[in-house]
Amino acid sequence: MHEVLRALIDRDRTVDQELWGSFWDQLRDGALRSGETVALLSSLSTRMPDPDTLVAMLRSLDERRPAVPARLDGAANIVGTGGGPATFNISTAAAFVAAALGVRIVKTGSRAYTSSCGSHDLLDRLGIGRTTSYEQTEVQLERFGIAFPGNFVYPREVALLARSIVPMDLRMIGGFINSVGPFLAAVPVSAQLVGVSDRSLVPTLGHVAATVAGRRIWLCSNELGIDELVGSVDNTVLTNDGTDGIRLPAEAPGTGTGTGIGTDAIAELRPAGRGEDVVDHFLGVLSGEGTDLATRTVRLNAAALAVASGLVDGWPEAIGAADDALRSGAARELVERLRARPARRTAAAARAW
Repeated sequence: MHEVLRALIDRDRTVDQELWGSFWDQLRDGALRSGETVALLSSLSTRMPDPDTLVAMLRSLDERRPAVPARLDGAANIVGTGGGPATFNISTAAAFVAAALGVRIVKTGSRAYTSSCGSHDLLDRLGIGRTTSYEQTEVQLERFGIAFPGNFVYPREVALLARSIVPMDLRMIGGFINSVGPFLAAVPVSAQLVGVSDRSLVPTLGHVAATVAGRRIWLCSNELGIDELVGSVDNTVLTNDGTDGIRLPAEAPGTGTGTGIGTDAIAELRPAGRGEDVVDHFLGVLSGEGTDLATRTVRLNAAALAVASGLVDGWPEAIGAADDALRSGAARELVERLRARPARRTAAAARAW
């Protein structure tokens, strides 16, 4: 048994960067024993490792990546850890609204893990392609103000882990990968809004965020366990830039029905139901035709991106700008522009846009 597994099972010592490197080497070379990767993922997903072990793991993966040939200054990323109650694609909607008000957005994500439709699934249904390189990401970002990187931003070791456990599905024992996914993606942005569904993970992820230089990170959580900011409850934001934590109080409900509290909130933020078209449901929300809470929640997340990125200084101004982008149809129009010109497969084609 590899020493990484012994340490994770016994929980008696920190796994350092060198030992993680040895594990990845053996994974790459096919030298691990049968079941060791299943044991690794099961252990990690059952209980989050100690903060220093987690930081060492992430650094060991970073040192194995090719150099990132880009710096997307002024851009912001929004992503969640997954898990929690099922909702519509809040972070993807907020990304479009934020881009429509002028924030440069790099939206990472994945296929559905616990939800019925992940961000990549939604983009496929919308007919919006994901970029396949940093160069293409820069081109799409300059043209549209928003870009959706594909799996190239994640370490190749994640794909190797997934293949090594076949016929098991990564969704069965891969909860840990989702939880740390925001820190696995190499996105060279200036700001990152990370929704955390499991509030018990915030201290550990906060420790990781504090080790990240050159990127403002906001870890967002709330009592509903939804991995985005929610407009009807108090939200806590833990930052890594030396500022005090931010607490965003619940907004007063508007004209929509429902209180937006507890189970009512989850119902108002629900995904498309049986017999509903996912794209129609999403575009309805993005056009301001969703529930009152859906509109407030998308607006709040878009405003957070505007403030975190430095584009807008104050919350009232940011929320007002997000509301304008949503209700004016600018966010919906941006979606249609991207649907008409999906991401090309090659950088050469991207330059021809």
